[in-house]
Amino acid sequence: MIMVLDIKESKASFFMELLNNFSFVKARTVTNEKALLLQEIKEAVDTVNLVKQGKLSARPAKELLNEI
Repeated sequence: MIMVLDIKESKASFFMELLNNFSFVKARTVTNEKALLLQEIKEAVDTVNLVKQGKLSARPAKELLNEI
């Protein structure tokens, strides 16, 4: 499982040290931009899944392209 956590800068080094003491955890830092990108990708995948389940409607790609 991959998790993204938002930790206060003043506590980040302590938290990373704590995580690195667990052999089953691989911890690394990511930039704010990368964390935002990961969140946006997750939301996009969630939206696609809702469309596939019929819980959300989508419009055809041709319709979208015609607007451009």
